[in-house]
Amino acid sequence: MHAAPYVLLCGLLSLAGCGGSAPITAGAASVPVATVRIAQAEVQPLPVELAVTGRVEPVASAVVKAQASGVVTRVHFREGDLVREGDLLFEIDRRPYEESVKVLEANLAKDQALTAQAEASLRRAVALEAFALEQLSRYQRLRAEGVASAQQADQITVDARSRQQSVHVERAAVDSAKAAAGASAAALAQARLQLGFCTVRSPISGRTGSLSLRTGNLAKANESDLVSIHSTAPVYVSFAVPEDHLATLRRRMGSAGLTVSAQAPGDHAMAAPGRVSFLENSVDSRTGTIRARAEMANADGRFWPGQFVEVKVLLEERPQAVVVPAAALQTGQAGNFLYVVGAGDLVEQRPVVAGPRATRLVSIEKGLAAGERIVTEGHLRLTAGMKVRQAQ
Repeated sequence: MHAAPYVLLCGLLSLAGCGGSAPITAGAASVPVATVRIAQAEVQPLPVELAVTGRVEPVASAVVKAQASGVVTRVHFREGDLVREGDLLFEIDRRPYEESVKVLEANLAKDQALTAQAEASLRRAVALEAFALEQLSRYQRLRAEGVASAQQADQITVDARSRQQSVHVERAAVDSAKAAAGASAAALAQARLQLGFCTVRSPISGRTGSLSLRTGNLAKANESDLVSIHSTAPVYVSFAVPEDHLATLRRRMGSAGLTVSAQAPGDHAMAAPGRVSFLENSVDSRTGTIRARAEMANADGRFWPGQFVEVKVLLEERPQAVVVPAAALQTGQAGNFLYVVGAGDLVEQRPVVAGPRATRLVSIEKGLAAGERIVTEGHLRLTAGMKVRQAQ
């Protein structure tokens, strides 16, 4: 009655011998072997970075407007060109302004001539006044001596007073002529300024946008937009950081400075370095973040205003961190773990506490020592206690 279980047990042993990783031998069961990739935990400096999304902003931006009304006669650049501060951009019809300058130059010359004439009249009146006063003094002495009559002395006195009044009138005429000449000079300076506005130069260095007015279009003073210019070197990168990192940001900005790196999506070149130059003075209560701004040299022009970029903020640097490839870290129901290769190339599923990441590395704060071997590829075939070998 015990024959059936015995036959079943023998059948199971036969199946096990045909389908396992290695045949089961009498006295000891064979251990299955899995081919995986193995790496070694290392100790090295690890930058602790915070990855956020930022947006490129120009350091300087200008919308060039016409300051003189007239027809655009020439455009000296092409859309999208890089221009430098002071470069000639547009020319507006100068002829009406040149004629106004000529008229005002003539008016100024006339007023200057009238001023010179008034000054000459004043000098003549002053000379006559001096002569009249001298005559008055002489006749007063003669009258005192009884030589001159009272009538002659009175006549000389009236003449001297008349000469004094003439001097006052001539001085007023000179002042009036000078004021007229000054007004003409101011009007001429304004006209020349307006003439200068017919030549439009770039107020900043940067890249031009699309043209709003082309050759032959009529520009209106202080109304017509001609072109927009955004500076491209350097540029700002604005981004938001969770308020949990505020203390770290402030500490680093107050000591060695807060450095960042930025890279455009799809750009495989090395990330461009920068430095945080501004931290907002308040936390946004709606998002729980604080706005920061970094300045990037952008000498190669890789970043464009308005572009979104990937920003990494360097929060700290750990000089002695135990790191493993990020692909080695696994996550289970109980948390993070690693497959550690021990003696005899047997694997152990070991729980660990993971720390900050950097590029393709992750730091292990607890559960792993430097020099231990861990599995980086081939996890799906593993169970605790299996034997492994390095893939070729």
